Amino acid sequence: MITFEHLTKRYGSFTALDDVTFTARPGVVTGFLGPNGAGKSTAMRVVTGLTPATSGTATILGRPYAQLSNPAAQVGTLLDASAQHAGRTGREILTLGAIAVGVPRSRVDELLTLVGLDEGESRRRLRDYSLGMRQRLGIAHALLGDPEVLILDEPANGLDPQGIAWMRELLGGFAREGRTVLLSSHLLHEVQLIADDIVMIGRGRILAQGRLDELVAQGGITVRSLDDAALTDALRRDGLVVTSTNDALVVDGTPEQVGRAALAAGVVLLELRQQERDLERMFLDLTSSTDRGHQASDTQAIDTHATDTQESAA
Repeated sequence: MITFEHLTKRYGSFTALDDVTFTARPGVVTGFLGPNGAGKSTAMRVVTGLTPATSGTATILGRPYAQLSNPAAQVGTLLDASAQHAGRTGREILTLGAIAVGVPRSRVDELLTLVGLDEGESRRRLRDYSLGMRQRLGIAHALLGDPEVLILDEPANGLDPQGIAWMRELLGGFAREGRTVLLSSHLLHEVQLIADDIVMIGRGRILAQGRLDELVAQGGITVRSLDDAALTDALRRDGLVVTSTNDALVVDGTPEQVGRAALAAGVVLLELRQQERDLERMFLDLTSSTDRGHQASDTQAIDTHATDTQESAA
């Protein structure tokens, strides 16, 4: 389990994380999502002991990372696949890791086979690896100690479609064994295929969290009836927001609320179904005010307003 409780990290006047609280549960894959600069990498660096928190706590298996008896055997991390000695071979990097963690060197061969790096590739220098090969090596390094927890920052970078499918199955199997996976990625389609829980962050604050199926289901109710005007009046009397489309109504409520309103108004329903957003739509809806494009538009609007004001004064 990974737990963040009221975690805040400031760099001078800049707040990178602002009262972040969530839990990555055992037995599930937790997708950690947000635009560039949202605070994902900072949160991962704090929980792995690389960056001190300003306030709040971040623990793994109930303890701060520095207090774990053998962190590398309990927590596997991949924060930067290129953060290895470029002059060493893949096999050398894993062998040194095995010595540090205290596992048999036979584990190196097991993991090279698991991540799909053959004998020739394992003896090449890291500087000669493609990004996808570095990612595979990084995942192997994270798995060296057979850990209970995995923390992975953009592990699919550079992987081809076959590699992404392989990683999806690997992490899903890891979670099915009752272990914990915290996964950051910009590949929203892949996250939707593998994640059970979602935590979405923007400008250092949590925007949404919960089970993926519940979050994407929050797209409203589509309803058609024999008398949409009467149904609309009934729904609005109950305090529900109703939007009319070409051939249906979209209601911000639950199927039960819509059904009860229709019954009270004596309106026959022809269709009643829960709308679903995909993860990409939900991500765009929730982060539209925190992405760089929106911020640039805001800045441009401020500059334009200032120019207009100056011209009016002149």
